[in-house]
Amino acid sequence: MPRATASDGVGLHWEESGSGTPILFVHEFAGDHRSWAPQVRHFAKSHRCITYAARGYPPSDVPRDVSSYAQALAVEDADSVLDAARAGKAHVVGLSMGGFATLHLVLTHPDRVLSAVVGGVGYGAQPEKQDQFRKESNAIADAFQSQGSAVVAESYAVGPARVQLQNKNPEAWREFKDALAQHDATGAANTMLGVQATRPSLYAMQEQLRVVRTPVLILAGDEDEGSLEASLMLKRAIPTSALLILPRTGHTLNLEEPELFNATVERFMAAVENGEWGTRDPRATAGSITGVRTS
Repeated sequence: MPRATASDGVGLHWEESGSGTPILFVHEFAGDHRSWAPQVRHFAKSHRCITYAARGYPPSDVPRDVSSYAQALAVEDADSVLDAARAGKAHVVGLSMGGFATLHLVLTHPDRVLSAVVGGVGYGAQPEKQDQFRKESNAIADAFQSQGSAVVAESYAVGPARVQLQNKNPEAWREFKDALAQHDATGAANTMLGVQATRPSLYAMQEQLRVVRTPVLILAGDEDEGSLEASLMLKRAIPTSALLILPRTGHTLNLEEPELFNATVERFMAAVENGEWGTRDPRATAGSITGVRTS
């Protein structure tokens, strides 16, 4: 069973499938390394797919102290998995919590990232919503600790941006809910407190984002209210970015619309690998793109 060792000694479980240019998949809070199954089946035909369970998610280690969880540590964990897999550079695909880690990886280790796909990011990022997001994160952490993952999963899986998966694909939704019910409660609570509740606002990072030169694809569901405004901000800030809004879609983009998700990401990565992804000229009018071949 492959294991990576994080900078502070935490063990991280990772898996791989396929061969070729590496793709590192970084999962969301309510998922784990298994959440990327529809993508691994598709991309393993042409790429080396690497998935891993974040700290706090078995079979990775579950530190019992909340001080072992932080946004910066989540980023370094992704870097450690790339090291363990001997993947010098990789396309990186992250959803929600994993999307935040992916963005920070672009900012701190751009030499490791061929391209970045950032899906469903933005919850709590708007300055006026940060306090409420922290309160909600603390409440969710308390629920995991006091009630356990099985109880929390019953309500979490039918949230306003989750019920879309239930409506579209009940079987995939049940698999998602059942997996969440088995999460380590302490790991989930500590992740919510140490990573989610204390992560820096994306809006405070706009100056850093404006100098990004890594190709970035931003994805959001039009029924995922928590990510829409922040996704637009990221599009405006990152000169090498593109934004796609998926219609009638909630938070679990890759599970709700796997064919559309896979096709969009595949096209994006092909453009990057073929040298067809350009940058927005800051002197140009808003919304215009330079350097992207469309033929």
